[in-house]
Amino acid sequence: MGLFSKFVDIIKANINDLLDKAEDPEKMIKLMIVEMQEAVVKATSALAQAMGNRNRLQQQYLAAEKQAEHWQQQARLALEKGKEDLAREALNKKVISESNAAQFKAMYESAEKDTAKLKEQVDQLKQKLEEARMKESMLIARSQTAKAKKEIAKKVGGLDQNSFAKFDKFEEKIIKIEAEAEAFSEMADAETKVRDQFRELEKEGKVDEELEKLKAELNK
Repeated sequence: MGLFSKFVDIIKANINDLLDKAEDPEKMIKLMIVEMQEAVVKATSALAQAMGNRNRLQQQYLAAEKQAEHWQQQARLALEKGKEDLAREALNKKVISESNAAQFKAMYESAEKDTAKLKEQVDQLKQKLEEARMKESMLIARSQTAKAKKEIAKKVGGLDQNSFAKFDKFEEKIIKIEAEAEAFSEMADAETKVRDQFRELEKEGKVDEELEKLKAELNK
């Protein structure tokens, strides 16, 4: 019980320390998972030791009971052979073995309860770790979304009235350039029309000249 509580306290202390120093939530979440994994490994190791101790106590009390039974049989055999002193000695060892068996059994039963409780708590710790792993991807996704929102908000916030005023100024310049281009285009079209009219007059003059020449040749 105390061992498990110690592990939990260590986890809480480490997590609180990480949160206090947290700059990147994603990194902190991954570090917390690592901390919990290490705690599970340590708790599992402690459970294995507790189970080993419980098993040794069980073997010792069973061996003591078996030894007590052995001395009981030896006492009976000695008494059957008429060796009462030897039988008494065997019974004395039987009593000692029974006392040892009772002590080892009490220790085993206590260790069995403690081990069962520790196993239950280790299972709970493993379950918490699995829950944390399941939440890890969700929390990281939320962190990334929050970062994206923050960046977008910063970009939008950076577009103040001055920025839009600059856009308006650029638009006015573009409109002015377009108007000037349109005016130059109209002037060019007017000049072209005048030139075309003069060319047409020159062409008509040449045609009239050729017509007069042709008439003169026919009159001859």
